[in-house]
Amino acid sequence: MKITKILFTGNIYKDVEEIMKREGYLQNKQLRFLAEEEVSEQDYQWADAYVSFRPTENFNFGNIKWVHSLGAGVDRFLQLPFWKEGIPLTRTICSFGKRISEYSLSYILKDLQYHNKFNQFQHNKEWNPITPLLLKEISIVIFGTGEIGQEVARVFSSFGVKVYGVSLSGRKKDHFEKVVFREELDGEFFQGINYVINTLPLTDNTVDMFNHEFFDQLSADGFINVGRGASVNNKDLIAALENGNIRSAVLDVFEEEPLPKDSPLWDHPNVTITPHISAVTTPEEAVECFLQTLNNIEENKKLTNVVDFKKGF
Repeated sequence: MKITKILFTGNIYKDVEEIMKREGYLQNKQLRFLAEEEVSEQDYQWADAYVSFRPTENFNFGNIKWVHSLGAGVDRFLQLPFWKEGIPLTRTICSFGKRISEYSLSYILKDLQYHNKFNQFQHNKEWNPITPLLLKEISIVIFGTGEIGQEVARVFSSFGVKVYGVSLSGRKKDHFEKVVFREELDGEFFQGINYVINTLPLTDNTVDMFNHEFFDQLSADGFINVGRGASVNNKDLIAALENGNIRSAVLDVFEEEPLPKDSPLWDHPNVTITPHISAVTTPEEAVECFLQTLNNIEENKKLTNVVDFKKGF
């Protein structure tokens, strides 16, 4: 496939433009860098390729032959009323697994090392020795065993953590003690599990997945959501925190972002909120992945980051 005219938009389009110009990339292409509100019907008729985090409000396929997401999540694209047949949708895959691994590891270590308790002891001027737990003493279950989930599993297993996985296929993957189907989950499976980490994309199968039926199977577990906000029923999560099924929750993604100021999650003592920073796409990484994908598109090479519309990722 030959690509000559490329439309860039989204919240880092200026950074991408600066990198392109500074490094002299794609001087043989015609490039347009526009804010989302500036993109017009004529731009879609002009472009061969559309590059952004999401479709604009006036998005249409025009003469576009390829769509590339600057992020790993593509649910905004998949929510379009229709998708023009034959147009590939690719996504950015870079350091997300490493970033999410370190994000999750930091909060679990904070828990195991009793940071909050020791801070309180210091505040009260109490000398109260408590022996921290070791990573090798815990077990975690990761929802999603794709590239991100596998990297999270690799990092945690390297510390001796017992790592289990849940996936659509239930197929065995490296660094997991065991991978199971979602349908196999029950209270017995979660016995001995200390933390649940969600890395799943948003699909029809994962909307409202973490609800009261799920949380009722847990017993004082830690819950980390770095997947998608709409996968979690917040009302049921708060109930699970109150009744002890969930000991603590670290939430980086939400159905509505920014999280509304009247959300009860802000003030819950056992909830940690971060503003969708666990897997940030840097402009440099976005450009690197885009250029590699463009090369593969034009040379008709196999695309490892192409979206499967049936799976939704």
